Amino acid sequence: MLERVIPPVLDVGCGPGRHVLACAEKGMIALGLDAAAAIEIALARGAPVLHRSIFASVPGAGRWCSALLLDGNIGIGGDPKALLARVRALLKSGGVLFVEVEGPGTRSYTTAARVAADGNRSEWFPWAIVGSDSLSHVARAAGFCPPTKWERQGRWFAALQAS
Repeated sequence: MLERVIPPVLDVGCGPGRHVLACAEKGMIALGLDAAAAIEIALARGAPVLHRSIFASVPGAGRWCSALLLDGNIGIGGDPKALLARVRALLKSGGVLFVEVEGPGTRSYTTAARVAADGNRSEWFPWAIVGSDSLSHVARAAGFCPPTKWERQGRWFAALQAS
């Protein structure tokens, strides 16, 4: 996936920072964002990250060439159209959002989720599941061209170019 990105790269929901670190190690300008406690791991690893929501102020708005919503992070906030529209506003014209979605035949829906680790549990928060079959509709509604989709090792990805 990272061979397809063009820097600078914004990693939304970066968690422990593995993608943003991989970009930085390749000499790319990259920034990770996450509002969850996993950001502490990314910071400890030396990843270029900020502890904040994607819906807050983000440096470089309108100048990012690529953005990442991997590991199911298209579900952040429980409203994929709103999330994609927000990321679209952060990308430069023609920028590309790389997303990971559920495979064909998976229905899209909104639910609640929480993070559990080391005996601790977060509060419940809104989350969405997006199947690849409904991605085109969500992408168009958020200002993206129809997606280019592919499968790799049982995981489904798409590239959405900002229109």
